[in-house]
Amino acid sequence: MERKYDVVVVGAGPTGSTAARICAKSGLSTLLLEEQAHIGYPVQCAGLLSNHAFEECEVSSTSVMNTVSGADIRAGNAHCSFDAGKTMAYVVDRGILDREMAMNSADAGAEIQLKTIAKNISRTQHTITVSGLNGKEDISYSMLIAADGPRSVISRALGIPGAPVYLSGLQCDVNMEVIREQVHIFPNASPDFFAWIIPLDSDHARVGLCGIKDVRSRFFSFIHPYQDRCTHFVSGTIPLGLKSRTYDERILICGDAAAMAKPTSGGGVYTGCRSARHAADVAIKTIEQDNYTIPMMARYEKAWKKDFGHEIRKGFSLFNIRRQISPVEMEQLISTLSHEKIRNLIVSKGDMDRPSRLAAALMVNPRMLPAYSILMKAGIHSILNR
Repeated sequence: MERKYDVVVVGAGPTGSTAARICAKSGLSTLLLEEQAHIGYPVQCAGLLSNHAFEECEVSSTSVMNTVSGADIRAGNAHCSFDAGKTMAYVVDRGILDREMAMNSADAGAEIQLKTIAKNISRTQHTITVSGLNGKEDISYSMLIAADGPRSVISRALGIPGAPVYLSGLQCDVNMEVIREQVHIFPNASPDFFAWIIPLDSDHARVGLCGIKDVRSRFFSFIHPYQDRCTHFVSGTIPLGLKSRTYDERILICGDAAAMAKPTSGGGVYTGCRSARHAADVAIKTIEQDNYTIPMMARYEKAWKKDFGHEIRKGFSLFNIRRQISPVEMEQLISTLSHEKIRNLIVSKGDMDRPSRLAAALMVNPRMLPAYSILMKAGIHSILNR
């Protein structure tokens, strides 16, 4: 007999687990599908969550390995350091975090099915074909929420084009002395994004690099000084720039499946969880009102765009501008940012999830004058290269 659920959620990462928890808590029969045998693995994330992102996860502190309050940005001989004097981000174990979020959805009433791969969907029959321990089967749904990551099967089945840009990332754990309250950023290590050192404690760090081209060679060049102390290598893909559509009849697409990662940092937990909340809200109202029309589905896209769409659009523009900045120009920019009053502005206005606010404040600050010509030239080039 074909199984039927009010809501089927594909993908048990933070995005999918958030959607499943909210739907199940409202009383809807909810199935959460995950292709891996163990939730949270393989790890494909640097594990640095802003305060807002961590709050969105609604979890205990069990997954927290460290907290950071500042950053050091280095390019050539220039560097800019700042410290807020309070927790600005959490360094987490994503495996533990993801499992706790999935268990929270189960506690709310969601059914979890592991080792189950989404194969296809039928928009006319409102079924999803999956392959798992029980072989191939069709599962019926009233609403389907796709949270199946950067290479979303559901998005592809709907004929939605891929993300405008895909970043590749590599990371490893390194035994090294670090200042545990400070994240280190190295823009020139990857000219189309950046490299990082994220402290796990005083003696261990996650060292990684993300970009579009030559990622593997740049990564191994970056970690060369630590190569005899590297363990636990991981890789991942980050979709940037938003997909052209995030809904269809009875289907809502969230998080990385919709290319909602933040273009300035690559982080996807905050936007993923926020989109999941909007998707769950629309799914609940859709089923309550028995209204499965396209205009009803469109409410989801309208909601997330109002919430954080502006930030992603602005962030993608900043990402494209950054790609036009040479290493020498980046060194000049970092030197400008190192001015004490600029650093104070970064601390007071900086927000990992809403970076456009800081960008706007910097652009009207007269102390940024030395950087204007660089940014204007890069901005013009980014427009011409579209």
